[in-house]
Amino acid sequence: MPRVLVVGGGYAGFYAARHLEKGLRRGEAEVVVVDPRPYMTYQPFLPEVMAGSVEARHAAVSLRRHLRRTTVLAGSVTAIDHASRSVTVHPVEGDDYPLGYDVIVVTAGAVTRTLPIPGVAEQAIGLKHVEEAVAIRDRLLVAFDRASGLPPGPERRRLLTVTFVGGGFTGVEGFGELLSLATALLERYPELSADDLGFHLVEGSGRILPEVSAGPGAWVVRSLEERGASVHLNTFLQSAEDGHVVLSDGTELDSELLVWTAGNGANPVVARHTDLPVDDRGRVVVRADLRVGTTAEPVADAWAAGDAAAVPDLAVGTPGASTVPNAQHAVRQGRLLARNIIAALQGRAPRQYVHHSVGAVATLGLGRGVFESGPVVLKGFPAWVVHRGYHALAVPTWERKILVLAVWLVALVFGRDIVSLQSVQRPRDAFVHGGVPDAHR
Repeated sequence: MPRVLVVGGGYAGFYAARHLEKGLRRGEAEVVVVDPRPYMTYQPFLPEVMAGSVEARHAAVSLRRHLRRTTVLAGSVTAIDHASRSVTVHPVEGDDYPLGYDVIVVTAGAVTRTLPIPGVAEQAIGLKHVEEAVAIRDRLLVAFDRASGLPPGPERRRLLTVTFVGGGFTGVEGFGELLSLATALLERYPELSADDLGFHLVEGSGRILPEVSAGPGAWVVRSLEERGASVHLNTFLQSAEDGHVVLSDGTELDSELLVWTAGNGANPVVARHTDLPVDDRGRVVVRADLRVGTTAEPVADAWAAGDAAAVPDLAVGTPGASTVPNAQHAVRQGRLLARNIIAALQGRAPRQYVHHSVGAVATLGLGRGVFESGPVVLKGFPAWVVHRGYHALAVPTWERKILVLAVWLVALVFGRDIVSLQSVQRPRDAFVHGGVPDAHR
């Protein structure tokens, strides 16, 4: 059987493998997925995971459970040599090894873009994976516990100061949800007040949420500021050493929590360790039918989709435009990619990818949101309802849809869970310091 190798189990990779399973006849091809994580992260839920509105495991979709006819390898592809139809796999355990294939599907996604700013590498947490969302939530809850035992002053203020860098969808949604959680926590901590909170959103351009038009974007800024947040536009982070944040607008503050959401960068495997054609941004060059290459020079047996691919955007009608890196495109590209591979294996012509955006929707905290689709703009509670409805339908598998809806309903009646599990990051502390005889400590 020919082997179809899928590099990356994110949105595009998961949906490509899933639809290959559904569309391939038994014995027609072997599908292999290589990814270091055993699950696909449903990233739109990460802000709600961070705020405690969605259980962390419900934002993760098991690859092995839902790709039952696919071989899932735990590891990372570190190099692609398409000329020899081989990749190098760095497994979770053991030595690197070569893995051959007949058809390759590059869906490696993007990585968090970082900059050499003093203190960022040591202090910041990203918001691209479930583990990061859980860590941010736990850090805030622990900070509230610590601050509640302190008198008013600089140390209390530092503990309850949060800084987000990046005003795109991830940053704004995460910022709004964490602000909503912090405001709700004040009801449980009578020792603290809203004056103790310091929430700062830093964006280098003159507006946030570039995916929506200027009017709704400006409304989001006003809404956040009315809730006590500070939005710093046309501002850059200059330093964050030891938690002391210095901004280009002259603002200086001490921040217990620094969250970095300043965009995505090219996946280094795709950008530097492959003989497939890549563009100046480190993305695989693909045609509109998701085959690697150009119309004049297609690359045989190579396909790509998602954030790692420069997919032509035929819907906008602008020559040279490529689709934006978001979940809407990655999911639909993954599905079409699977259908096109099956068509190629069966001697049929592949279809071109054309998708007109259904709009943009963002959560800004419990009961708050913004939605825009063409001339239709919703703000506040109606937009929040649209956000929850859309993502309840969009999250893959009925199991996850039901689990997420159940958690939402429970939270609606009883409120958010405010227990921190930060101690799970150090599971041996209780044993080492409490359960071991003195002679062995």
